[in-house]
Amino acid sequence: MNVGFISLGCSKNLVDTEMMIGLFKNNNFNIVNNPSKADVILINTCGFIESAKQEAINTILEMAEYKKKRCKYLIVTGCMVQRYKKDLEKSLPEVDMFLTIDEYDNLWEKISKLLLKDKKEESYMQYEDRVLTTGNKMAYLKIAEGCSNKCTYCAIPYIRGPFVSRKIEDILEEANNLAKKGIEEIIVIAQDTTKYGIDIYGESKLAELLEKLSKIKEFKWIRFLYAYPETITDELIQVVKNNDKICKYFDIPIQHISDKVLKRMNRKSNSESIKKLINKIRKEIPSVILRTSLIVGFPGETKDDFEKLYEFVENVKFDKLGVFMYSKEDGTPAEKLDNQIHYMTKKSRRDKIMKLQNEISEEKMKEKIGKEYEVLIENTTFDNKFYIGRSYMDVPEMDAVIYIKNSKDGLIDKFVKCKILEVKNEYDLIAEIV
Repeated sequence: MNVGFISLGCSKNLVDTEMMIGLFKNNNFNIVNNPSKADVILINTCGFIESAKQEAINTILEMAEYKKKRCKYLIVTGCMVQRYKKDLEKSLPEVDMFLTIDEYDNLWEKISKLLLKDKKEESYMQYEDRVLTTGNKMAYLKIAEGCSNKCTYCAIPYIRGPFVSRKIEDILEEANNLAKKGIEEIIVIAQDTTKYGIDIYGESKLAELLEKLSKIKEFKWIRFLYAYPETITDELIQVVKNNDKICKYFDIPIQHISDKVLKRMNRKSNSESIKKLINKIRKEIPSVILRTSLIVGFPGETKDDFEKLYEFVENVKFDKLGVFMYSKEDGTPAEKLDNQIHYMTKKSRRDKIMKLQNEISEEKMKEKIGKEYEVLIENTTFDNKFYIGRSYMDVPEMDAVIYIKNSKDGLIDKFVKCKILEVKNEYDLIAEIV
């Protein structure tokens, strides 16, 4: 049987999908990319915010159309199913099986009963069986599950459970296996990477883990994402500063700068500590790239709160920045907060900050003209006139790309040195090979 997969949502979800692909492959299914050729379609959903849930529903309905042709079974799993399984079963009869995250340990037992009509020898989703979907040189490395922060707007703790770290030895074993497959860029992920190890070792072990990963000779770039500001230690900053393999890149989701809003969000940092941290990182690592994410329109956010946020973004000049409108999520404490903000106000605030950030980004991109960077080339444009690559400054899917004039064949999956020639738009660059 042929099986096709669709992974929605974050990179942490993608790792789960890659393990599912490995599970099917180990049980002699053929993996296909075209849904029209699939006997089975499996969708791994996101349920983080309202727009993600709507995307999941639309995708399910779109894939259900293939059941009128070749597809025999449609299976849906992931975060949205974890939250709304009973409702989904009632409203989407097109789906043959819904599987929650809690059922992952018995995933194959349930799937084999549906697809093969009998129970096969049990098989489990395992990191070592992942089938990578992120190219030949880059892979995500998930170091923990769940989250224990309990931010009032976030449903992740209710979907994924509390923060649970993997053991260092297990992570290193997986990392070594990835290196043997030719991976040269590792992106370390968790819901909150800076809390890695606290639950099982009594203290954060992220800095130690990064150092140990850097000893794997095949790795050229190591990144980590989702570093919460209150748990970024001086030790971690020094490891990033002094280790050549670790990209000088901090992804710090601060969400807001107004102390009043941060308190209602149940965030552990405050405006003073955030500003001190940013100044410290930039002082220690002048070439650092700083990325953040913000939420506007959180319940009770006043005009004054928003102006503080706007002024902060204007002054700090983040290299990368994403803005989300607050989304009321079922079962979260923020859902019941008073002073909910009107949609148009939220949209206006988001648009205003993004307009500012576009200007900041273009200004920062222009500063890079004439400079040289090492770039991982991953693809070409449709007309083959340019290679498409990334430097240490860019995370795949999240950030910009560099277009390199195609002057030599056979450079995909290679690291090359490039000189920046011009800014293509507010975010992308054009370069030539040095």
